[in-house]
This record gives sequence, structure tokens and C-alpha cells, in this order.
Amino acid sequence: MLLRGAGLVVIAVVAGLVWFLIRHDSTPEAVAQDPVKTNPFDYKLVEGPNKSTDCVAKAYDDTKKFFQTNPCSSLARGLYTVEYGDAKALVSVVKVSMPTAAQAGQLKALTDRDGTGNVNDLVRDGTYKAAGAPKVSGDQAEYESAVTGTDVTIVLADFYAKHRDDVLLKRIATGALDLGADLH
Repeated sequence: MLLRGAGLVVIAVVAGLVWFLIRHDSTPEAVAQDPVKTNPFDYKLVEGPNKSTDCVAKAYDDTKKFFQTNPCSSLARGLYTVEYGDAKALVSVVKVSMPTAAQAGQLKALTDRDGTGNVNDLVRDGTYKAAGAPKVSGDQAEYESAVTGTDVTIVLADFYAKHRDDVLLKRIATGALDLGADLH
């Protein structure tokens, strides 16, 4: 009887020890870490977001005509500066929400073609009037666009002070596509 009692005590102690180890695992819990920043640019908002639902009034040329038959759901425009080394760029980010993904794709295809117009950036329409600001819709500007569902993000970027570095400007414009998600 004594042996049975001692056996039960040993089983109880072992079970308790196992239970303790399971409940108090010594492995440290994973700590949420900030995502790795892959975009090396620090975009600073200098104007906007400027919001509207009247895309016809904010567009020009064939893009304006497109909106006359395909009204947008919403429009948000922002203007950013970014400095990298000795270069400073002005970056226009426009986010157009369309009722359908098909219309968003059509809008992107239209604005991707030269000579078809676009949505006015905040420099072109006179909203932003800073001394020395480049015309982000000028001949030297970099253009990028992307579609995500029913949203079209359009980016135009150009350097201040007639700085030229086409590779850097393309990287700045491409990185700015992510800013469309911040325009609400």
C-alpha cells in the first residue's frame, strides 16, 4: 500500500512539473518589430490632401472627357517634398477612386499615354505657389502610376533648381506610389 501511495505521489509530482513547464515555457515570446523600411525617401507633405468628387473639374484634355462619361467616386491630391543628398524634389500624388476596377484600369491606360491629359496636380492648378517650385507636369518630370482595385495612383515628380538625375527621380516617383494609400 505504501508503495502504491509513493507511486501516486511521484506521478502527481511529475504531472505537476510537466504542467508547470507547459504553462511557463522559457522560450521568449516573439516581439512585434517595425517592418523594414525599404523606401529610402522621407516624403514630407507640403500641401493637401485636397479632396473632391468632381474629377471633371480637376482634369484636362482626354482625361477630362473620360471623367465626363465615367465619373469618379473620389479624388485626393497631395504634394510632397523629398530630399536625398543634395537633391530636392517636388512630388505630386493623386489618388482617383473609380466605381469599378475596369474603369480604374481604363483611366490608368489613358493617363499612361502621352498627350492624353491627366488630373491637375496642385502646382498646375495654382493651389501650391512656392517660390522656385518646379512644374511637376513639365517635360523633365517623372511619371508613374499604379492600379489597386478601384484606385488609381498617379505620381509626377521633378527636381528643384534644375537638378538632373533621371535614375534618382524615377526611384523617388516609384517610391511615392505607396503614398496613394495615405490619401483619404
